[in-house]
Amino acid sequence: MKTRIEKIDRNKLNKKILCEAGDILKKGGLVAFPTETVYGLGANALDEEAARKTYAAKGRPSDNPLIVHIARMEDLPAIVKEIPEQAKVIAEKFWPGPLTMIFEKSEIVPYPTTGGLDTVAVRMPVDEVACALILAGGGYVSAPSANTSGRPSPTTAEHVAEDMNGKIEMILDGGAVEIGVESTILDMTVTPPMILRPGAVTEEMLEELIGEVSVDRTILDAGSKTPPKAPGMKYRHYAPKAELSIVEGEIGQVVSFINEIVKEKIEEGFKVGIIGTEETVGRYPYGDVKCVGTREDEMTIAGHLYGILREFDTDGVDYIYSESFAAEGIGSAVMNRLLKAAGHHVITL
Repeated sequence: MKTRIEKIDRNKLNKKILCEAGDILKKGGLVAFPTETVYGLGANALDEEAARKTYAAKGRPSDNPLIVHIARMEDLPAIVKEIPEQAKVIAEKFWPGPLTMIFEKSEIVPYPTTGGLDTVAVRMPVDEVACALILAGGGYVSAPSANTSGRPSPTTAEHVAEDMNGKIEMILDGGAVEIGVESTILDMTVTPPMILRPGAVTEEMLEELIGEVSVDRTILDAGSKTPPKAPGMKYRHYAPKAELSIVEGEIGQVVSFINEIVKEKIEEGFKVGIIGTEETVGRYPYGDVKCVGTREDEMTIAGHLYGILREFDTDGVDYIYSESFAAEGIGSAVMNRLLKAAGHHVITL
């Protein structure tokens, strides 16, 4: 299969290309497209075979649910059994945006899309290209991240092409995404609503709006028999090819420890990567040092994390050592992704 890559301008949408992409979706094909979070791998969410193609292209376990993307609030009732009042309040505030909500599914949503569950995860993206494609494709587009399962999620069309070239019909290239980590996932089928995956819509933001929100503290390993209710809960995700370790502690101690262990690894003949920040990168004299952003604005860290993990793959490093970050606000999403990428290998000083 030859994959078409089409540049598309958010400020001047090419209707011809979007119609062609929409036709691909309607016929059961796959189209990768930008959202404000990461690039998604789009398929017709109501087509069982399209869901199977999605899992095959990603090499993704079929019990890992897909998120259904919509572009209009009026399209939600058809795919869910009911919309709780709290969900309406949340949607009014955070849709369109980087928030996914889980509902009881209606009969028209096939089980291959939901990973065999009676619930469906739904999101309304804000990205203009994403919304136009969803409408062109029939209104319901399932879209996990457009990467090989387990690899760092794609934040540019080039990342998508690395993993998906020859496996899907089209990639819509809208440039780099805005946020860089996946949407927050909020389970609306439990009381109080529960965050299953942190993202740019934070626990604090939700509690300010609706009151109590719980957070799933359970980490499911690959051997768990419990079906994941949301993407990213059960399997190792976002992982570079190298062994990644997170070093946590007082920042001065962290820098000293990383310098010591990196020097040892280099002397043993290994190539080693370091993830630092604007505040610390100048303090690392050895290794392949990359700046992920500034601690003054952790949105910058979220925006660069996946790209840096992919750069280390390109560089062919054997080991990566990363500083840890504050698990508050968007930092909770950054640490969630880092922990998944590292297989929860944390060195505490």
